[in-house]
Amino acid sequence: MRLYTYWRSSTAYRVRIALALKGLNCEMQTEDLVAGDQRDDSYMAINPSAGVPSLQLDSGEILTQSLAIIDYLEYLQPTPALLPSEPLQRARVLAASQVIACDIHPVNNSKVVAHFRQFDHTADHALQWMHHWMYEGLTAFAALIDPAGPYCFGDQLTLADICLIPQLYNAHRWGLELSSLQRLCEIEARCLELQPFRHANPQAQPDAEN
Repeated sequence: MRLYTYWRSSTAYRVRIALALKGLNCEMQTEDLVAGDQRDDSYMAINPSAGVPSLQLDSGEILTQSLAIIDYLEYLQPTPALLPSEPLQRARVLAASQVIACDIHPVNNSKVVAHFRQFDHTADHALQWMHHWMYEGLTAFAALIDPAGPYCFGDQLTLADICLIPQLYNAHRWGLELSSLQRLCEIEARCLELQPFRHANPQAQPDAEN
């Protein structure tokens, strides 16, 4: 398989974590989002949304959207499971994950923020915009997960943890104050001690800027 990725993309980061947790080998193909590689005709033919990640299967078929790719990986390699088998708990994990994937990320995506800036908004306005949606979403996320335990939902890593860690990477990058979200910071610290998370970390990627 081949993953089209970019070191700072939080959505690609999610997929890199899932691949590492499941022990799946995958060739990494870098698309420089800052340089605009994602808008080249050759890449648009792979992913019409002009974003990463995209996963090319051994068959040549292409999958896009991080949660859809991770869902495919769940079927490809069922262990370790990233979603509980019990329906109610599975729905809880999905709900928390989608707060990040559907509420926070879309309005803070680089192309959305760039478009926001076109309406006479300054860089400071854009930063306030991102802080607002990150803090609101992460506060909601914290209320949806278990109040205690090593990870978001008990002793086992789930999709919620996979979505949380890249979003916190973005929060740190953009200087969001996280002191009121101590539970999330504690989960982050535990996850970042694990080899799959270290392997998937943006700074560990070959295209990372030093």
